[in-house]
Amino acid sequence: MTGHDFTLAGARLSARGSGALWWEDEALLAVADLHLGKAERVARRGGALLPPYDTDETLTRLADEIAALAPRRVLCLGDSFDDDAAARALPEPAARRLLALMAGRHWIWISGNHDPAPVAPGGSALAEAEIGPLWFRHIAIPGERNEISGHYHPKARLCLGGRRVSRPCFLIDHARAILPAFGTYTGGLASRDRVLEQLMGPEAVAVLTGPKPLAVPMRA
Repeated sequence: MTGHDFTLAGARLSARGSGALWWEDEALLAVADLHLGKAERVARRGGALLPPYDTDETLTRLADEIAALAPRRVLCLGDSFDDDAAARALPEPAARRLLALMAGRHWIWISGNHDPAPVAPGGSALAEAEIGPLWFRHIAIPGERNEISGHYHPKARLCLGGRRVSRPCFLIDHARAILPAFGTYTGGLASRDRVLEQLMGPEAVAVLTGPKPLAVPMRA
């Protein structure tokens, strides 16, 4: 899996095709919006039944990134679980897989709007984290700088080879990076949505995820 390299506040970062962020100098892997247990949460609340494979698929993709990069620290940028009850209801096999991924690593759970106080299986739970020159939090704060966040699940649409393509994407400018949702069944917000337009600077790029990440002007 390749990545799009960029620098934020002097930190050399890579927007991975998987949707994860890699900070090699800190051996830090960041992911946003895993939404583990979404199918269970939707069923519990009487919504449309979803195939119950989202948690396994998300954990498999996360395991692939951990195997490829061997991070010392993994930082989950909020909404790691679809709600706090989903964290408690994680099936035993999924909980064991998660514990195996966490073993020997500093694992940080940032609080999200879906999971303000998840009963996570170990690790550190924080509202936000300052690491080196960067701040990691769930939701971007207008006017802040040197910030890594998630929450919005940005997606970009463009025409490639005569075909309309829509992919989850990173949004990156001089002040911040917003990560795409890493979880399965997570939907997305158009990168041209007014909320994102107001957050991102005029030079912002959208980095489309996939086997070959593609950087394009956000407002192209």
